[in-house]
Amino acid sequence: MKAGTLFAVVGTDARQAAAGRVLARAGYAVGGAEQVALADYILLPLPLDAARTSLAELLRAAKPGALALGGRLSAEAKAIAQEAGVELVDYFARPELAVYNAIPTAEGCIGILLRERTRTLWGENLLLPGFGPVGQALGVRLAALGTNVTVCARRPEQRALAQSLGLRAAPLQSLAALAPAFDTVVNTIPAAVITAPVLEQLRPGSLIVDLASKPGGTDFAAAKNLGHKAIHALSLPAACAPDTAGEAVARTVQAILQEREERT
Repeated sequence: MKAGTLFAVVGTDARQAAAGRVLARAGYAVGGAEQVALADYILLPLPLDAARTSLAELLRAAKPGALALGGRLSAEAKAIAQEAGVELVDYFARPELAVYNAIPTAEGCIGILLRERTRTLWGENLLLPGFGPVGQALGVRLAALGTNVTVCARRPEQRALAQSLGLRAAPLQSLAALAPAFDTVVNTIPAAVITAPVLEQLRPGSLIVDLASKPGGTDFAAAKNLGHKAIHALSLPAACAPDTAGEAVARTVQAILQEREERT
């Protein structure tokens, strides 16, 4: 990247700091929020709270032609950027970032399982609804630890992929029928799948770890009433491996900028 191109990295958490270090190693000049007015690119924090007046103030201070990059952008954040005349790109929409983030999410989930359970994962049965990037990263790692993983997925190709990786697989609609054989469930589907009828069929005192984005895919109230422990484990990459998460953001942002350069 051209020397002297300035990135303003907004936010001081460990993930943003790691992203800034990667961008600096790539040849960018890197500053903080105080340099937004001079910056060619602005890296916004994740999550971005669009309700704060500071976002509007921040973007209004940007110089003409500056590009802002943020993650999980709300309609309100996009409207604020438009009013400020700043182009705003959602790096979280990139599929490669989902793959990068799946790895620390999987490792963080395994840490939760080891902490919350009283038995090893080896030799135990675990039900895994969903087989996108997170389900795939988690399933193969659990299997490597000796866990008997059963994937429940809607699409036949997802079930075929699970089987090709040595995992068991079943249609998503069979969740309730399968549930009596399990006391541990990890959900990765951002839709209501771990419903009361499924929870009623699980073994008493089951553990459910929900990795799906808000509001999750578990009926948390029903789980509590039935005596299960349900944990909504959000933002595991930043919580468990902030340096890795920040590096993934920086790599994704660099890919976005490279593609934009190639189009010009």
